[in-house]
Amino acid sequence: QLQASGGGLVQAGGSLRLSCAASGRAFSSYYMAWFRQGPGKDREFISSISGDGLSTRYRDPVKGRFTISRDNARNTVYLQMNNLKPEDTAVYLCTASIFYPRIISGASDYWGQGTQVTVSS
Repeated sequence: QLQASGGGLVQAGGSLRLSCAASGRAFSSYYMAWFRQGPGKDREFISSISGDGLSTRYRDPVKGRFTISRDNARNTVYLQMNNLKPEDTAVYLCTASIFYPRIISGASDYWGQGTQVTVSS
């Protein structure tokens, strides 16, 4: 089970830190990722991180602004979002999978309920 939190309303240029807490064992065995779904848009990949935290990947529009990290001792993955823009407004969802192709494509095994991020101009 995945529980996302940390969303909210922020002005453009501001920052938010999202958290996704996972229950269960073997958290470090899972790739973790963040997706988002904006109003009237398809769900899109934002960032992923390997089980050991050493390998990360980002969607181009968020590179240099967003940072994914994880704390395996706390079974939690984070998304630090800086310099937020109105186009970042979306529901942000965390997901987990043992298989890298699935985590990237969105065909993951587990999904959290999402947390709303709203960026005002």
